[in-house]
Amino acid sequence: MQPNTVSNPVLSLARSIGKHLNGGILLMLMAALALVVANSSWSDEYFAFWLQPVHLQIGSFNVFNHGGHPLTLLEFINDALMVVFFFSTGMEIKREMLVGELSTVRQALLPVIAACGGMIMPVLIFAYIAYGTPGETGMAIPMATDIAFSLGVLALFSKRVPLNLKIFLTTFAVADDIGGILVIALFYSSHLALEYLLWSAVILAVLCIGNWKGVHSRWFYVGLGLIMWYLFLQSGVHATIAGVIVAFTIPATPQEATGRFAERLHAALKGFRVAPKEDILLDEGQVGTLREMRAASRRVVSPLQKLDANLQGAVNYFILPLFAFANAGVTVMKADGSIEYGVVSTGIILGLVIGKFVGIYSFTAISILSGLAKMPKGMDFRNLMGVSMLGGVGFTVSLFIAQLSFADAPQLLDQAKIGVVCGTIISGILGCIILHFVLPKEEEVRALSAAE
Repeated sequence: MQPNTVSNPVLSLARSIGKHLNGGILLMLMAALALVVANSSWSDEYFAFWLQPVHLQIGSFNVFNHGGHPLTLLEFINDALMVVFFFSTGMEIKREMLVGELSTVRQALLPVIAACGGMIMPVLIFAYIAYGTPGETGMAIPMATDIAFSLGVLALFSKRVPLNLKIFLTTFAVADDIGGILVIALFYSSHLALEYLLWSAVILAVLCIGNWKGVHSRWFYVGLGLIMWYLFLQSGVHATIAGVIVAFTIPATPQEATGRFAERLHAALKGFRVAPKEDILLDEGQVGTLREMRAASRRVVSPLQKLDANLQGAVNYFILPLFAFANAGVTVMKADGSIEYGVVSTGIILGLVIGKFVGIYSFTAISILSGLAKMPKGMDFRNLMGVSMLGGVGFTVSLFIAQLSFADAPQLLDQAKIGVVCGTIISGILGCIILHFVLPKEEEVRALSAAE
């Protein structure tokens, strides 16, 4: 809603990249573990575990219900915990639109064009392959790029990767997330309950007014956001969209300007009496000064930054790994010994591996060669090939859309999971191979750093 005047765009992107790296590696491990368990002697226990009902009772009222039925553990992860992920994603998108790589048309043009190509081509390929089959409703599955997973793969090359290449991947993946969110909102809503939507609109109006009036309490936005999540859960619009909408109402400006904060901090330090060495305890004046400094420091950080920082650990090290472990498990071998593979699997694999690569690379190359956009410093058409291939690492959001597409078709859902996992692995491996040959060697990077 308001611009953040204290953020630096490059620093913002660097923090965003760092936030996703280790989480992406953990995501890979949990996905692999899910596949192992789902195809082991513990398979029945694994699948039965996610069907356990979840209750948070207040009298006879269960908060975790949908249409009067308690959410299963799997539904709780996908419809409740993943709201936190989309809330965090929404704040990241807002930050990038305010002060990051999406803040101006010139900065946003190339990654947005790349994201459009990376969404259009996979959908067209899947639609062509699955046209006329029951699986055609899953055409949006291969359009997503997983930021954490793809950056985790890119991290394997350490300092060999130019900063602008990381920024380009992060930015087009963020733009890609916007497309995925719109698809979920527009095409995965059913049986709309207008009463709940009207109450949601009222809550949204209160949140916007709070932002406009300068309310900086995080609990104000989180509390009303939880109510909005419940209303969306009952409305027929997918509940994760509530997380994105609420994120855009979080104030991005601090309660106190940095200049005023610096003045107060300087004045407080001037009055801070240095205690003699023999003193053990601070006196009341010193304690009061420290409290004043702590309170002032809280007011100089915007609610958007505070919430984003507070949620990073929970999202990257708990929610996403748990989502991967719950959703990536699929029994590869059917009872008759055949592999659970079908048209849906083929469409997703080709969409992720070929569609994402062709779409991202061709749209980006045409934009640069036509003069519509400029190649960022440190990037070239060779390393663009590698990062375009990593765009096919579409794990988290692809699995999420697969769950929405085939919630009532278990066989198609299994085929979709196999397609997502295989497509992600193939894209990741091919991306690694390309980058291994096109990126500068470590000794070249060290020599260049020494020369500078």
